Amino acid sequence: MDKLPKIALPAIFIIILLVILITKSAVTIGSGKAGVLYETFGGGVVTDEPAMGEGFHIVAPWNKVFIYEVRQQEVFEKMNVLSSNGLDIKLDASAWFEPKREFLGKLHQEKGEEYIQRVLLPTIRSAARSVVGRYTPEQLYSSKRDAIQAEIYEETKKIVDGQYIQLNEILVRDVTLPSTIKDAIERKLKQEQESLEYEFRLVTASKEAQKVIIEAQGKADANRILSASLTDKILQDKGIEATIKLAESPNSKVIVIGSGDSGLPIILGNQ
Repeated sequence: MDKLPKIALPAIFIIILLVILITKSAVTIGSGKAGVLYETFGGGVVTDEPAMGEGFHIVAPWNKVFIYEVRQQEVFEKMNVLSSNGLDIKLDASAWFEPKREFLGKLHQEKGEEYIQRVLLPTIRSAARSVVGRYTPEQLYSSKRDAIQAEIYEETKKIVDGQYIQLNEILVRDVTLPSTIKDAIERKLKQEQESLEYEFRLVTASKEAQKVIIEAQGKADANRILSASLTDKILQDKGIEATIKLAESPNSKVIVIGSGDSGLPIILGNQ
């Protein structure tokens, strides 16, 4: 009975030590994340093996695991940039990106956990300043938003591809011009729209006038052709036909007295 406490104390100590070691050695990596192993007594960051995947892992207690988000992420950036004529433009943009999983060890070793602030954001700012500087405020306000978005994406992607970052998209969410410049552009666009509307009305009126002239000319030509084709004989025959129809009408009484200058009967009486 006296030996029991002497045996129990070392056992308890060993159990506690095992619990501590297991706690220190157990690593759980959540969904959408991956781990980079750092070997304290080895070669440091492990770069020649795939990143640790989701789930439960056991590592040596003296090693460390750095966990990274490997799903698509979004970062927002507000920037002041200059247009081609030196005006200050406010640009709001966001980027969709994710670290390249196969190079996660390299990313951690060379860029670190602050890679977004150290690499991605400065590159987006540089590309935005370069691209916006090619355009005037009028172009940025009206028709070139999609163009600058595509160009910022291409210039940013070209740089971050070599920095172990996969850029999926750049979205230009807002372009804010100085209020005086914006008002001037809106007035100019309104004047251009009114000018186009006036030109349209002029063209429409001209076409309507041409249509009336063509219709009148057609009627005149038809009348001229008809007049040229009507001879005295044809007119006389038409008159005789009309006289016969009138005479056959039950509502008419016909009295023929002599003949007219045209040789047609003179019809009197009508009820």
